[in-house]
Amino acid sequence: MASSLLSCPKPCSSSSSANPTSTLLRPRGQTFSPFPAADPRFSSHGLAATAATSMAQPRRPEYVPNRIDDPNYVRIFDTTLRDGEQSPGATMTSAEKLVVARQLARLGVDIIEAGFPASSPDDLDAVRSIAIEVGNTPVGEDGHVPVICGLSRCNKRDIDAAWEAVRHARRPRIHTFIATSEIHMQHKLRKTPEQVVGIAKEMVAYARSLGCPDVEFSPEDAGRSNREFLYHILEEVIKAGATTLNIPDTVGYTLPYEFGKLIADIKANTPGIENAIISTHCQNDLGLATANTLAGAHAGARQLEVTINGIGERAGNASLEEVVMAIKCRRELLGGLYTGINTQHITMSSKMVQEHSGLHVQPHKAIVGANAFAHESGIHQDGMLKYKGTYEIISPDDIGLTRANEFGIVLGKLSGRHAVRSKLVELGYEITDKEFEDFFKRYKEVAEKKKRVTDEDIEALLSDEIFQPKVFWSLADVQATCGTLGLSTATVKLIGPDGEEKIACAVGTGPVDAAYKAVDEIIQIPTVLREYSMTSVTEGIDAIATTRVVVTGDVSDSKHALTGHSFNRAFSGSGAALDIVVSSVRAYLSALNKMSSFVGAIKASSEVSESQRVQSTE
Repeated sequence: MASSLLSCPKPCSSSSSANPTSTLLRPRGQTFSPFPAADPRFSSHGLAATAATSMAQPRRPEYVPNRIDDPNYVRIFDTTLRDGEQSPGATMTSAEKLVVARQLARLGVDIIEAGFPASSPDDLDAVRSIAIEVGNTPVGEDGHVPVICGLSRCNKRDIDAAWEAVRHARRPRIHTFIATSEIHMQHKLRKTPEQVVGIAKEMVAYARSLGCPDVEFSPEDAGRSNREFLYHILEEVIKAGATTLNIPDTVGYTLPYEFGKLIADIKANTPGIENAIISTHCQNDLGLATANTLAGAHAGARQLEVTINGIGERAGNASLEEVVMAIKCRRELLGGLYTGINTQHITMSSKMVQEHSGLHVQPHKAIVGANAFAHESGIHQDGMLKYKGTYEIISPDDIGLTRANEFGIVLGKLSGRHAVRSKLVELGYEITDKEFEDFFKRYKEVAEKKKRVTDEDIEALLSDEIFQPKVFWSLADVQATCGTLGLSTATVKLIGPDGEEKIACAVGTGPVDAAYKAVDEIIQIPTVLREYSMTSVTEGIDAIATTRVVVTGDVSDSKHALTGHSFNRAFSGSGAALDIVVSSVRAYLSALNKMSSFVGAIKASSEVSESQRVQSTE
C-alpha cells in the first residue's frame, strides 16, 4: 500500500520518497481525495520540530460562528469536561472543572464544551461559572477568548438549561443532538425519520430564538445513518440556524477511509453546507479515533472534537495531543492545515487532567505517556546520542516537556511563600490568598520531611488540599495498628459539618479496611467501594502516596447525555500524604464529601421545583 497518513516512516518532513498521490487508508482499488504534494519549505533532515515549524504559522482567524476566513485553519473543540467526564469515576468538582477550563484556554482551544447543564444542578453551576470567568477572560498574545459550549438533547428543557449556563460568556454556544441512524430512531427514539427531522428543525430554531448566535447540531450515530437522510436533516437544520454540523462516529465503527468519505460526501451533497462548519467527533472503540479525525480534517472538516488524554466514555475519544501534533508534524501532507493550539501547554494540560480526573495515562501513550520519549534499546540510545533526529519525530520541547525541576525553581524546606507561589504560577495554577495559605501549611509539613519537593508533589498536594469538594467531613486524626498477629484496628476522629468531633473504632482485614469501617460508622452513608488504587508520586522512601477511590451509593438522579436515562453515579476521591493510611482516608472522605454535595444539590433543586409548583397552583 502506498505511503499514507497512517504511515509515518520518517521524521516530520517531506522526504524525496513522499508520494503526492498517496491516499487515506482505503480498500484496494478505490480512490479518494489524494494528499497534496509535499511542501518544499519542509526540509528532509533535522529534528521533526524544525520541519514541523519551518512553515510560519498564521495567526488565528477572527471567530465567526458559521465560517472560517482561512480555509486551512482547524478549530479545536475540547470536550474533556463533558464527554471526558463521562468516564466512570472521572467526576470532577466545580473547582477542578474551573481550573481545567482555565488551562484549556491557555492551551488555546477554540471551543470548550464545559458540560451537560441539564444533567444536574451541580453541572449547570459549573458550566455557568466557567462561562462567567473563562468565557470572558482574554489569554495569550492574541487575547484569545474561547467559546463556551453546553450540551443539550433536542428538547426545550435541556436547551433552556444550556442557555442559562452559557449565556454569560462572550461567545456562547448551544450544542444539541438527536439520533439519526435507523437502529436508534426505531429502537431508542421510536420515531419516524420525518418526526426526527421536525424535532431537529424546531429545537435548533428554538435555541436561536433564545438569543444564542452559535448553535451546533449533531446527528447522533451519523456513521451508521442513511446517507440521503443525513444530507436532508443537515440541510433542514442549516435552514433553521445551525452554524456547526458535528458528524459523530458515536460507536467508533468506521475506518479512516469510510469516515473521510462520509465527510467529503456531506460537503459535496448537503445544500447550504457553505453556511456552516463541518465538525468531527470520533470515539475510539476500534482504536481509530485519531486516524478518523485526521481523515475528516483532510476531507474538509474544520472543527475537530477531542479530549485531553483521549478520555471519554467506553474506549474514549480522539486525543487532543495526538490530533494536534499529527497536524503540526505532518502539515505538508494535510494541505497546510494548522490549529491555534499552543503546544507547549500540552504536557501541563495532560498532567492537570490526569490529576483531577484520577484517570492515569498509560506509560506508552503517544505524545504524553511517560515512555513517549524514553529510549532503552542500545541501538536507539546510540542513535539518539549521535543525532536526536534518528529516533525522535517530535521534540519534547514542543509539548512543554522538561525533566522535573531541571530548569527553574527547586523547592525545599527553606523555600518561602514567594518561591512556592511562583512555582504554582509556573505550573498553571491560580488560587486565592486564603487557598494559598492553606496549601502552604501542607507544603511545609511535607517539605520538613523531604529533601526536595517536586512538581508532582506540588500537584498532588494541590489536588488534596484545594480542589476538593465542599467539606462536610474532615479528618482530624487517624491511628491504626496492624501486623501478622491479630486483627488490624483503626481509630478515626472526624470533624462534622457542625464542627463537632466524632470518634469511632473498627477492626478490618488491614489498616485501610479498618479505617474505612470506622469512617462508615461515623458518617453512615450507604456506599460501595468500587475502585481503590495507590501510587507513589515520586521515587524514594520519602515519596508522597496518592490514593484514588471510586464509590457508588443510592444516588440515581444523574442523566446520561446520550440515553437520557438516570443512573447510579460514581464518585471519585483523591488523597495525598506521606502516610498511606492517612492518604487512603483522605481519598475516601473526598469521595463521600463529593457524594454528599451532589445529594444536597439535588435535594435543594427538588425543593425549589416543588415550591414553584405549589406557587403555580395557588
